Amino acid sequence: MLYDIKGLNEECGVFGIFGQPEAAQLAYYGLHSLQHRGQEGAGIVASDGKLLLPHRGQGLVTEVFSQETLDSLSGHHAIGHVRYSTAGGNTLENTQPLHFKSRTGDLALAHNGNLVNADSLKHLLEAEGAIFQTTSDTEVVAHLVKRSKLPTLEDRIADSLARLVGAFAFLFLTEDTLYVAVDPHGLRPLSLGKTPDGGIVFSSETCAFDIVGAEFIRDIEPGELVTITTSGMSSRQYMEPHERAMCSMEYIYFSRPDSMIDGVNVHTARKALGKKMFEEAPVEADVVTGVPDSSISAAIGYAEASGIPYEMGLIKNRYVGRTFIQPSQELRERGVKMKLSALRGVVNGKRVIMVDDSIVRGTTSRRIVGLLREAGATEVHVRITAPPITNPCYYGIDTSSKDELISARLTPSEICQEIGADSLEFLTVNGMVNAIDRPFDGPLKGQCTACFTGEYPTPIGALELEAKL
Repeated sequence: MLYDIKGLNEECGVFGIFGQPEAAQLAYYGLHSLQHRGQEGAGIVASDGKLLLPHRGQGLVTEVFSQETLDSLSGHHAIGHVRYSTAGGNTLENTQPLHFKSRTGDLALAHNGNLVNADSLKHLLEAEGAIFQTTSDTEVVAHLVKRSKLPTLEDRIADSLARLVGAFAFLFLTEDTLYVAVDPHGLRPLSLGKTPDGGIVFSSETCAFDIVGAEFIRDIEPGELVTITTSGMSSRQYMEPHERAMCSMEYIYFSRPDSMIDGVNVHTARKALGKKMFEEAPVEADVVTGVPDSSISAAIGYAEASGIPYEMGLIKNRYVGRTFIQPSQELRERGVKMKLSALRGVVNGKRVIMVDDSIVRGTTSRRIVGLLREAGATEVHVRITAPPITNPCYYGIDTSSKDELISARLTPSEICQEIGADSLEFLTVNGMVNAIDRPFDGPLKGQCTACFTGEYPTPIGALELEAKL
C-alpha cells in the first residue's frame, strides 16, 4: 500500500492498555502494529497511578521512542497514537495524545477520526473564553469536558461526546481511569481485548492484539462509553446508536489484512472484492498482478475467480526512507518509481490485469501503468476494487476537496485514457457492499459509502462545507 505517495491517507490509529506492567512498552508494540495508519507523528502517555507521563514526537514510532524513553514512561496504564494529519497541521503540538493539566487533574486524549462540527464548537468555546493551544479538532473535546458542569468526569465526557458530529474513536486517560468511546454511527473501528493476566487493551485494529498477547473480546459499539478502573470495567450508552456506517475504505484500503472489523476478516473481504470484480468486469489476459500491499489480496481473488494466474508483477521497495514522503505532485510521481518496480521477467510480452484498490488523483495509477509498459507489458487492464471516489470525506480521510478527485471530473473512459490503460473498470457500490458482506441488515450492510455516493451519514453543516470545499 503506497500510503505516502498515493494521495489517500487515514488520519490515525489509537491504542490503549490498562492494568498491565510496562504498559508503555506494550503500547509501543501496539503502535508499531498500527504504523500503517499514520507515519507523521506518534505519542504515548503513561500513568503510574499518580502522574501522567507523556512523550510524543514527529516521525515513525521507531524514530520517536528509544528504550530509554520507554523506560521513563513507568506505570500500568497507557494510551498511544500514530498520526497522519488532516484536521490541523503536521506539527508537534498537534501530535497526540494531547495532554492537559488543570487543578482538577490531568487528562490525556487520543482520537482517530475527524469532527465535522469542530469549527462551530471552537467558535462557541472561544466566545466563552477558551484559549486553544493547537489547531487539532481533538482539543475541542478537552475544552468541552473541562467546561461541563456535571458532577463526575464520566458524566462530563458523556455530555461532551453527545455534542460531537463526525467520526471518532476516543481514548481518555487520567491518573487512575481509562475512558473509551466510539461515535454513534461506528464510523471508525475500535476493539477490546484482554491479556492472559487480566490487562485490558483497546486498539483501532485487532492486528495489534497479537503482538501484545491479547485476546480479542468484542468491538466497541456505536455510541458506547466504556470506563475502566482498578475496580473493573463498566459500559453505558452516552447516545443512542444511529444507523451503522463503518468506513468502507477500512476494508478496501486502510486496515491490515490480518485485522477483523465487525467480525469480517480484511484479507477475506479483499479477496471477495477481487472475485466480485471479475464477475462485473472480466477481461482476457495472461497474468493478474496487484499493487502492493493492500491490493494483493484482491488480485489473488480476481485470479482465483478468473483462472488467470496471479504473478508478482510489481515489487515494493521497503527500504526507501521517509525522505520521499513529499507534498508536491512532481515529487510524488518520482516517489512512485522509487517505491515500486515492475518485474520485466513476469510482465514482458504479457497482457496484464493490474488490480488496485482506488484511484484518487490518477497520477499514481498513470505512473504504475507506465512502469508495466516500460517492463514490456503488451496490454494493461486496470481493475479497481472500489467504486469511483467522487466526493470528499469529512471523517478523517485525506480527501477534503472535490478538486483533488479525478473521478469527480472525468468519466471512467476519460480516466482510462488519462492513465494510459487499455481498459479501466471500477467495482459498483452494490458489488462492493455484497462482497464485503458485513453481518448487518440494510442495503449498505452498515457501511459508509459517502465518498462514492455523496450520501453522508451525519449532517454536514454549511460552515464545514464552506471551509473544506
